[in-house]
Amino acid sequence: MEHIKVVEGAVARIVLNRPGARNAMSDLTLLELTQAFQGLAADDAVRAVVVTGEGQDFCAGADIEWMRRAGRLPPAEGRKDARLLAEMLGAVDECPVPVVVAAHGNIFGGGLGLLAACDIAFIAEGAKLCFSECRLGIIPAIISSWILPKIGVANARRYYLTAEAFGAKEAVAMGLAHEAAPAEELCARADAACRNILKNGPKAVRAAKALLPQLAGLTAEARVDLTIETLVRLRSSPEGQEGLTAYLEKRLAKWADQP
Repeated sequence: MEHIKVVEGAVARIVLNRPGARNAMSDLTLLELTQAFQGLAADDAVRAVVVTGEGQDFCAGADIEWMRRAGRLPPAEGRKDARLLAEMLGAVDECPVPVVVAAHGNIFGGGLGLLAACDIAFIAEGAKLCFSECRLGIIPAIISSWILPKIGVANARRYYLTAEAFGAKEAVAMGLAHEAAPAEELCARADAACRNILKNGPKAVRAAKALLPQLAGLTAEARVDLTIETLVRLRSSPEGQEGLTAYLEKRLAKWADQP
């Protein structure tokens, strides 16, 4: 991989690794991220993924030279090129295990899309965030499918249309991140979240993440039916029985002491 680093393990790590370019994302970056997340998704031993950025910034958004070249493509090729970002964000969002992001420095444009596609987001207190696209004569388009469920239309109306920078406090308040921390504590917060994930039933965590998007758009009756079926299946599974038995026997479940 040229633009990212991947460290495999029960808690896998993906590092944006273009510090000289402020980790700006090109078509190659998007392809590598998609490939990395698809590979981790197929590995049953993976229980969480941590995403970070090398250098002073998490991600300055799209590589401008790439965007300019893409803007000169014929429409059909341009649509295919633009879909690379959607495919990457979809691979992050659909990763079956929790994805935890620790973002620092500048987090612009597509970097905010990556942040929003993750399940748990920690950002540095000094981070600078910006939907900068309108300053470049374009718009925050593809990322909106992941951004709007987090920040809502009211916040998008302000920060999309002004392209003004905002900080960690505002990002947490609008739901774009869960918690802000000093930059030197950021990775420790992400690791602590992963330690909590490792205490949980691996299949239960995957089932919980898979359930959430299924509930959207269902009628109240359908939601109840789906949640009942899911609970009954998990409660009677070997993992569910082990977890309940371990609690009654006042011991750790078999998975909880695994690395």
